Amino acid sequence: MAVKRTTESQLDAQPDERKEQIKRAALKVFAKKGIDGTKISMIAAEAGISQGLSYRYFSSKEEILTVLVQEAIDNSQTAIRNVHHLPGSPREQMRTFTQNMLDESHKQYIMLLQHAFASDEVPEQAKQMIEQYSPSETINQFVPLFLKGQQIGEFCEGDPHTLLFLYFSVITGLMLQDTPPPRGSWIQEIDTIMKMITK
Repeated sequence: MAVKRTTESQLDAQPDERKEQIKRAALKVFAKKGIDGTKISMIAAEAGISQGLSYRYFSSKEEILTVLVQEAIDNSQTAIRNVHHLPGSPREQMRTFTQNMLDESHKQYIMLLQHAFASDEVPEQAKQMIEQYSPSETINQFVPLFLKGQQIGEFCEGDPHTLLFLYFSVITGLMLQDTPPPRGSWIQEIDTIMKMITK
């Protein structure tokens, strides 16, 4: 009796899930190895599939990178837009935003964007998206909330742009750390971080 062999293509019955699997693997590899150090074979290995199967969904690592850069920027912009709809006062809204930012699920996206900013191997389409994703524009979106918090005495006095720049520099820096935080998660240090901008 002949044994029926199951091929990768037969197992590949849910293409959307497979695509997400490849993207998750690519995000992990890009975050760890950087853009220049990543090869499509590494992404396929991380996803647990053959390199040939990965090409059924993405033509190159550059295509995957472009998709992930777009997702990273979209997720960031959504989080920024939503901060104004969070419950509570400006201080409580910023605290919730900070907690969300420090969640481990955002770390790989932040690392991906940092690598993309620094790499010469970024595809033109991704490069254009990154150039439009200006840190100063991000800060500008928080200024009205910060001014409101200053007016009611929740945030410390000073130039909002400078204070927010320092705040975002610390958040980004913490997410890029290789060493584990002292208490298991940087979220445990949220009160210390908030002291930078609150009274």
